[in-house]
Amino acid sequence: MHKRVWMIATGSILVSCAYAALYGDPPDELHAWAVHDMNRPRPPVVIPGATPGQPPSDAIVLFDGTSLDEWVSDKDGSPCPWRIVDGAMEVVKGKGMIRTKRAFGDCQLHIEWRTPTVIEGSGQGRGNSGVFLMGTYELQVLDSWENDTYPDGMAGSIYAENPPLVNASRKPGEWQTYDIVFHQPRWEGDRLVRPGSITVFHNGVLVQDHWLFEGVSTHRRRTQPKRHEEKLPLKLQDHGNPVQFRNIWIREIPPPEGDYTTGPYRKKEAIAARRAETARMVREDAEKMLKAGQKVDGMRRLLESLIYVADPATLERGTAMVAAYVQEVSQLSGAAAEARKGEITGVLNDLDYLVRFQIAPGLQPHLEALRAFAQKQGWLKK
Repeated sequence: MHKRVWMIATGSILVSCAYAALYGDPPDELHAWAVHDMNRPRPPVVIPGATPGQPPSDAIVLFDGTSLDEWVSDKDGSPCPWRIVDGAMEVVKGKGMIRTKRAFGDCQLHIEWRTPTVIEGSGQGRGNSGVFLMGTYELQVLDSWENDTYPDGMAGSIYAENPPLVNASRKPGEWQTYDIVFHQPRWEGDRLVRPGSITVFHNGVLVQDHWLFEGVSTHRRRTQPKRHEEKLPLKLQDHGNPVQFRNIWIREIPPPEGDYTTGPYRKKEAIAARRAETARMVREDAEKMLKAGQKVDGMRRLLESLIYVADPATLERGTAMVAAYVQEVSQLSGAAAEARKGEITGVLNDLDYLVRFQIAPGLQPHLEALRAFAQKQGWLKK
C-alpha cells in the first residue's frame, strides 16, 4: 500500500516560515533542540580583528608593545623585570620567568615571538624560551631553523611529551606566531576524568592536533598528571636567550562540556533541564501573543512548546484551540481562505509535524480536516 505525500503548491515539502522549531527532527533525550531550531540560543557576537592576528573584540590584550602592566615576576610578583625593545617584550637573562597578573583556564591564545638574528649556541641553547599554559603545560619556543635537537624539545613541541607534526620554523630574527587552543584537565575528586588538550598552529601550520597531555611539564622525566586550580597565570620562560614576544592576546573559552547539552560529554539530565527551560520560554511567549490578541500565532507557539516537554495541560488546551481553529477555517469562503493561505498552510504544517513525530498524535483528526480543506482549495498537489 502506497501512502500519499502532499505538498504545498509552492513546491517545497512542509514549508515552515516562522516556526523553524517545527521543521527539523525534534528534541530528544540526547538533543535539547530540534534540528534548525529557531529557539536555540544565539552565539554572542564577536568582532574579529581588523587584520589576521589582531585581537578580536572579546580578547584580553596581554601585551600590545607599549606596557608590561599585565605581567609580573614569577619569583615574587614584583613588576615585570623584562624590557620593551622596539615594541617587543624581551627576555632579560637571569631575571627569571614572568607570569600574567590574571589567571586563565581554557583559552585561545595568540602570541608572536622571534629568536635572535645573531645565532649563538646550538640545540637547546639557541633561542630557547617557552609558553606555559596555566604556568604548567609548556609549548616550546626555540630556534629550530637548521638547528637539530631532541624532537620533543624543538619549536612547536609539547616539551618532553610530543614533537610537532612538522617543523614550521622561520629563520632566526623573523617573527613567528603560535595560535593555540587549550583545554585544561578535568578532575572529579582525585580521579582524572579527562586529560588536558592543546591544538597549535605554528606560523599558520598545524603542529599539535588536539594533543592530550600526559601530565604537567617536566625535564628528563615522564610527565605525570597533577591536579591544580581551575585558573592559573600564563607564564613565559627565561632560558638565558634574548627571545622577544609581541601581540599577545587571550580569549577565555568554554570547556568542551559546555553546559552538558551538546557534544561528547552531554548529560541527559542537563538536556532535560534545558528542554524544560525552553518549553517555559516558548509558553510565556505564547501567552504574550494570546494576550495581545494574536490568537493563531499564540496557538502555534503554544503547540511548539510541546516538542520540548509533553505537558498534558498544554496539550489539552492546544487541542481545544486547534479544534476551534479548524472549525472556523472550514466556514471560510474561497476568497477569505485565499487571503489566509499562508497562515492556514503554516498551521497545517505544524499539525503534520506534531502528528508525524508522535508529539501530539491526538491532533490527527484535525490535521486530516485541515488537509482536506487545503486540498479543496487547490493548495496541495500529489
